[in-house]
Amino acid sequence: MGYDPKKPMEGRISDLGPPNYEQFFPPVIKANKGKWLWHEIIQPGVLMHKSETGDEVYTVRCGTCRLVSVEYIREVCDIADKHCDGFMRWTTRNNVEFMVDSKEKVQPLLDTLASMGNRFPVGGTGAGVTNIVHTQGWVHCHTPATDASGVVKAVMDELFDYFTSMKLPAQVRIALACCLNMCGAVHASDIAILGIHRKPPMIDHSRISGVCELPLAIASCPLGAVKPAKVTVDGKEIKTVKVNNERCMFCGNCYTMCPAMPLADPEGDGIAILVGGKVSNRISAPKFSKLVIPFLPNTTPRWPETVQAVKQILEAYAADAKKYERVGEWAERIGWEKFFEKCDIPFTMKSIDDYRLAYDTWRTTTQFKYTSHIK
Repeated sequence: MGYDPKKPMEGRISDLGPPNYEQFFPPVIKANKGKWLWHEIIQPGVLMHKSETGDEVYTVRCGTCRLVSVEYIREVCDIADKHCDGFMRWTTRNNVEFMVDSKEKVQPLLDTLASMGNRFPVGGTGAGVTNIVHTQGWVHCHTPATDASGVVKAVMDELFDYFTSMKLPAQVRIALACCLNMCGAVHASDIAILGIHRKPPMIDHSRISGVCELPLAIASCPLGAVKPAKVTVDGKEIKTVKVNNERCMFCGNCYTMCPAMPLADPEGDGIAILVGGKVSNRISAPKFSKLVIPFLPNTTPRWPETVQAVKQILEAYAADAKKYERVGEWAERIGWEKFFEKCDIPFTMKSIDDYRLAYDTWRTTTQFKYTSHIK
C-alpha cells in the first residue's frame, strides 16, 4: 500500500517496542503468575518453585559465554524444543535457564546437557560463584582497557569448581568491566575486575578537524580537561584541542566523541580489582565495591596475575567468613586492614583513594584495627 499524505496514520505501525513478555512464558509459569509460595535448590544448578495451586516448575541453570555464535543459539533452541516445549530464558548474569513442569523431566534434561561436553555446565546457584557478567572488551568496545571474554574465561577456568558446587559461605558475584565507564555490574559485585587506562588520550592533530566536532569533544570531558587549542600542521595553523593531563581521569569520553583522541595503550592499560559490592539488602544495606588492587598488567592470553588475585581473595573469604556472609560483610567485620592481610594484598596509598565525590564510602571514624600487615 502506498503512502497517502491525506491519511498519514493509515496502515502505519506505531508500536515498535518489544513484544509482551508473557507470550514467552512457559504455560506453567503463565498459569501460576503471582501464586508462587516458595522455592528450594535441589542440587547445584537445579531449582524447584512451588505454587499455591500445587504446580511445580523445575529450573536447570547453565553457565554460558557472554558472546555467543549462531550455532550455539541453535543448540540452545534444540535443547528447549526437545525438553521444554520450546521455552527457555537468559538471566541477567548470562546464564541460560531451561524450565520443566515435573520432576521426571529433570534428569533427561540433565543427561542431554551432560552429553554436550562442557558447553552447558550446570550450576551458579546458592552459595557458589555465579556466571561472570562482563562487557564487550577487545571484541567490540571502542574504549576498552582490557579484554572481557578472555579474562573471564581464564578466571572461570580456575574457579569452575565453585560454579558447579555450593560450598562457599554465601553467593559470590563476580563482574568485569573493560573500562571505568563500567557497563558491567562492577560497582555492585562481590569481586570486580575493572579495566583501567593510566595515560591521557593522544591527539592526532592531522585528523581531528576532519573527523571531530571540537565543541562536542570539549564538552564530553566530565572534568574539563579538554580545551580548545591551535597547532601548526604542515605549515598551516588549524583548530584542535589540548588535554590538561593533571585533570584527566582517563575515562575515554573524549574518544567516544572524537576518534582522533585514542586512549588505548599497551603499557598504560591494565586491570584493577575491586571488592565488597552487593545489591542484596540481607544482613546489611547494599554496598559499592572498594578498590583493593590498583593495577595489574594485561598479560595475555591468560592474565595469570588477575586470575591469582581473584582466586586468592575468594579462597581467603571461603576459609574465614561466616555462613551467609557476603565478601563485603566479611571484610567489614574483620576490618579492611585485616582483609588486606588475609588476602596477602599489599596496602598502598593508592588503596586509600576512592571515588572523588564519595568520601563517605570508606570508614571515616577514628577506629583503626592494627595488624601485622599495616606498618
